[in-house]
Amino acid sequence: MRHVAIVGSGPAGFYTAEALLKSGDVAVDILDRLPVPYGLIRFGVAPDHQSIKAVAKRYEKVAMTPGVRFLGNVHLGADVSTEELLHYYDAVVLATGAPLDRRLGIPGDDLPGVVGSAAFVGWYNGHPDFADLAPPLDQEHAVIIGNGNVALDCARILAKTPAEFVGSDIVAHAFEALGSSRIRSITILGRRGPHQIAMTPKELGELGKLEAAEPMVDHDDFPPAGTDAALDPGQRKSVDLLRGYAATPPDGTKPRTITFDFFAKPLAIEGDGRAERVIVERTALGPDGQARGTGQTYALPAGLVISCIGYASPPIPGVPYDEALGRYANRDGLVEDRMFAVGWARRGPTGTIGTNRPDGFSVAEAIDAAFPPGGAETGRNGAAGLDRLLASRGCDPVLFADWQRIEAAEVAAARTGAPREKLVRVPDLLKAGGH
Repeated sequence: MRHVAIVGSGPAGFYTAEALLKSGDVAVDILDRLPVPYGLIRFGVAPDHQSIKAVAKRYEKVAMTPGVRFLGNVHLGADVSTEELLHYYDAVVLATGAPLDRRLGIPGDDLPGVVGSAAFVGWYNGHPDFADLAPPLDQEHAVIIGNGNVALDCARILAKTPAEFVGSDIVAHAFEALGSSRIRSITILGRRGPHQIAMTPKELGELGKLEAAEPMVDHDDFPPAGTDAALDPGQRKSVDLLRGYAATPPDGTKPRTITFDFFAKPLAIEGDGRAERVIVERTALGPDGQARGTGQTYALPAGLVISCIGYASPPIPGVPYDEALGRYANRDGLVEDRMFAVGWARRGPTGTIGTNRPDGFSVAEAIDAAFPPGGAETGRNGAAGLDRLLASRGCDPVLFADWQRIEAAEVAAARTGAPREKLVRVPDLLKAGGH
């Protein structure tokens, strides 16, 4: 029997477990510092994108397969080290994702009112680390820095009415705060132009269907229409949507606007003890396609600034780390002997949820090659050794059965019509269940 520990219970971790199960003769423990599984699916996907979250049903089947355990509330570094995992398991797979926000690196990026997208998304998705974030929604102007789908998610969530969250699983504290939000102007800043966005048609199209907000795009920001033919089909469709927004006159009946400000580089965030404005420099594309400052600057009012410029994996003591790329140093997923990385921990924050599947399967193949199914025993006892270690340290993991009970309680609460509380009340749910 081969023993494998996977650190992280998001898509990359579950795809790896699924791949390992195909060859058999394996026991897999999936560890997570949170008491619930699914990682990015639960805390990164927008609450109004339920069709995307449905992939969790696939992961649930994996978690319920004999030979697989989910252990929540187990902190790598605090409860167990990578060295100890390597002592008990034949292979260790790092599937931690990239949960840390990259800093803007401009003056004022630490002012109150400036938040990273990981924090803001975690706040409205019920991540316990960000339950007390309290973004300043009492302001009228918000600026979102970035030209990817996360920026669109943040803008859309800020712009929606309470009625538009019906059918979502947005948490109660965010639902209530957004319901009384005073934000009326949302500006999305991008250093380059419409042809360089990383936004997909589905997310862009949703902005045109909002009840109380309309997208605004400056027609002068586009290159000649004939140049769109060189774009790939998805990108071309996104640009078509932006051109449509630019060609649609404002109807003036919606109280909120979402303005795309292209060719705009943030230079600084200013304010008297809190964010009040973003100083922006107008840019132009050079021959190499990169944005360069023109020297023309202007100020955008901003009581809330959300940075959506990328993420990084958390450094782990003793694990080689690539500072420039914000991920674990690896070669084709191999970090060091018997230690692997998958997903964003391997590639950096790129790709879609499905992009993680090939990572998991390639690492599973590498583990199969190093420890063939039915091969000689290594003497490592996996779960038995880990359980004794955790018990000696007073760590009481949340197992998958406990998580199913938590989820059932949440679903029952949601059926009353109230938004879910998610992890905000997890300690109470566990206590009530006698855990």
